Amino acid sequence: MVDKELVARAKKDPQAFGQIYDQYYSQIFGYILKRTANLEAAKDITSETFFKALKKLWQFRWQNVPFSSWLYRIAGNEIVNYYRKNGRQTVALDEIAEPPGACDLSEEMIEAEDELQRHQDFLAIQKKITTLSVKYQEVITLRFLEKKKIKDICQILKKKEGTVKSLLSRGLEKLRKTA
Repeated sequence: MVDKELVARAKKDPQAFGQIYDQYYSQIFGYILKRTANLEAAKDITSETFFKALKKLWQFRWQNVPFSSWLYRIAGNEIVNYYRKNGRQTVALDEIAEPPGACDLSEEMIEAEDELQRHQDFLAIQKKITTLSVKYQEVITLRFLEKKKIKDICQILKKKEGTVKSLLSRGLEKLRKTA
């Protein structure tokens, strides 16, 4: 967990932000990949998330909320921006063509492919989730794909517990109706 000292140091020295980046990159990248199901988009959005976090770090205030919640909030906003600009296109990893002569796959791509292969139904579920409004996408992804507790989701989305539970219930009901 990032402590107050590291964040304070990173506010004064952008080089210290590298430790925050190293600690949270995989978590944030995984969340974004699960929301977009698009490797290139996930890489871009993750980069933009950390860039904005670094740029706005001076605004971060400790309010009994984990630092990661702030990062997830930025990531969620960047995902919304991505869909606003590009529509709701998704691309499966097996549809991405490997350039001729490329034999060394990046570590990120191998990890992403492994993750998606472990969850054979992931793309079908993700496609159904993207048909829901963003408010339902966020809570369902955080709860079931990121395995966050209700309390954590409340902190990330800045919503009350009852609201999050209601969004989960309604979102799941909408998913059941599409099945």
